[in-house]
Amino acid sequence: MSRLDLIDDLRIKRDEAKRSMDFILDRVKRGNRAFSDSERQVFDKRTAEVEAFNQRIEELEEAQRMDDSAAETARRFAPGAAARNNSGVSMPTASARITSEPAVYRRDSKDTSWFLDAYAVSKSGDSAARERLQRNARQVTDQRKQEGRALSTTNGAGGEMVPPLWMESEWIRLARSKRVTADLVVNEPLPAGTDSLNIPKVATGTATGLQGTQNTAVTQVDMTTTAITANVLTLAGSQVISLQLAEQSPLNVDTVILGDLAADLATKVNAQVISGSGTGGNATGILTLAGTGQVSWTGTDGATFQAAVLKAIGQVFASTFEAPDSLVLAPRRAVWLMAQKDSTGRPLLVPADNGPTNSMGVLAPLLATEGPIGRFCGLNVYIDGGIPLTLGGSSNEDRAIVMRSSEIRLWESQPKFEVFPQTYAANLSLLARAYEYMAFTAARYPGGVSVLSGSGFTSTNTL
Repeated sequence: MSRLDLIDDLRIKRDEAKRSMDFILDRVKRGNRAFSDSERQVFDKRTAEVEAFNQRIEELEEAQRMDDSAAETARRFAPGAAARNNSGVSMPTASARITSEPAVYRRDSKDTSWFLDAYAVSKSGDSAARERLQRNARQVTDQRKQEGRALSTTNGAGGEMVPPLWMESEWIRLARSKRVTADLVVNEPLPAGTDSLNIPKVATGTATGLQGTQNTAVTQVDMTTTAITANVLTLAGSQVISLQLAEQSPLNVDTVILGDLAADLATKVNAQVISGSGTGGNATGILTLAGTGQVSWTGTDGATFQAAVLKAIGQVFASTFEAPDSLVLAPRRAVWLMAQKDSTGRPLLVPADNGPTNSMGVLAPLLATEGPIGRFCGLNVYIDGGIPLTLGGSSNEDRAIVMRSSEIRLWESQPKFEVFPQTYAANLSLLARAYEYMAFTAARYPGGVSVLSGSGFTSTNTL
C-alpha cells in the first residue's frame, strides 16, 4: 500500500469515527439532555481514535509534502523541464487549482438532473453525464470532509452514482419526522461486508463474598458469556415513471420521486424498530421482544394511567438498576393524556410556560413531531405515529413504551438511489430504486423496556 493509499484509508476510518460521534451528539441534542454513561464512553473512545488518526495523517502528509517538494524541485531544474518565454528565458511552471465550484446538481434547478444523468450512464455510458456524476461525487466528498461526516458509497453502488448532498439532507429531514422511536435509540453506522452483527453479552457474572477467616479461600465464580445476533435486513422500494416526466416536467423530479421513496424507507425502518415480527426476515421489534416488562392498564383516566407508567418505570429499575428516560405514545394517546385532569380538576399535564406547581407532567412550549413534547413522571414524552393502532383482542388498541433508550441499538447504511431503463425501454419508462441496509436489536437488556397494554388503550378511550 502506497503512502497516499494509507492516508486515504486513515481518513476513511477517521470519518467513520466522526460519524459515530455525530450520531451520539445529534441524539443528545434532540433529547435536550446530557450524555448517558454509555454514550460518554463511546464518545470519548471515538474522540481518542479521531485524535490518533489526525496525528498519523498529519505525519504521513508532511512526509508526502517533503517528497512532492523534492520531486518538484528535481522536475523544475531537470534539463529541458522548465518552460521558456518568447525570449528563451527559463520560466517557472505554473499550476492552477480550483478552490470552489458551483454544485453540479441543485434542488432548485432543472438545468441538470442527477436522475437523468444516472439514467444516461446506465443506458449508453454517456461520457458527459458520467463526468457530471463524478464531479458531483468529488463535491459531496469534499463537503462531507468539511462537515466532518464520513462518505460511504461502496456498499452496493459505485462512487460515481453518489446522490447530491441535498438529497441526503432531504432524506434525513423526512426520516426524522417519521421515525421517532428509531431515532431515540442508539444509532450507529452499519459496518460493510457483513450479513449479521454479533454482540457479546455477560450471561452470568462473577461474585464476591465475605472471607470468614484469614488465609482461607475467597469466593470464586466464573463469568459466562453469550452473544446476541442482529441480522442485516434490506429495505427497498421502486417507482416506474415515464421518460417524458423525467425529461419534460418543469418540476425537479429527483426531489419528488426519490424524496418520497426515502420518506417511506424511513417509515419502514421505524416499523421494524417498534413492531418487527422477528420472523420472515423481519427484525424483532420492541413490542414483540421476549423478556420486556409488561404492565396492564385497564383504566380510563389519567390517574390510573399515571400509576401504570410508574409501575413500568419500577420494572425497568428492577431489571437494569438504571432509570428509563423515554415514554413513547401514539398520537391519539398523547392527545388524550393532554386532556386528563387530576382529582381537583387541574390538567395532569401543565404547559411549562405557566410555571407548574406539583404537577406530574409538563408540556413543552411547542408540540413537535420530533423531539420531546414534554415530561411525564420524570420521562421525556415522544409522539410516534408508527405505534400500531390495531393491537389487542379487539384489534383497536395502541401501546405505550417506557424504555431506557441507551440500551437499544440500530445500525443503518446510507440509503442508495439508482435509476434503470432495463425492461422498461419499450414503454419509454424508467425504474427509480431506493434501498438501505439495517440491523436492530433491543435484546441486550430486554428489561430496559416496559410495554403498557390493555383495554385502556382502545379506540373508545380517546378524544
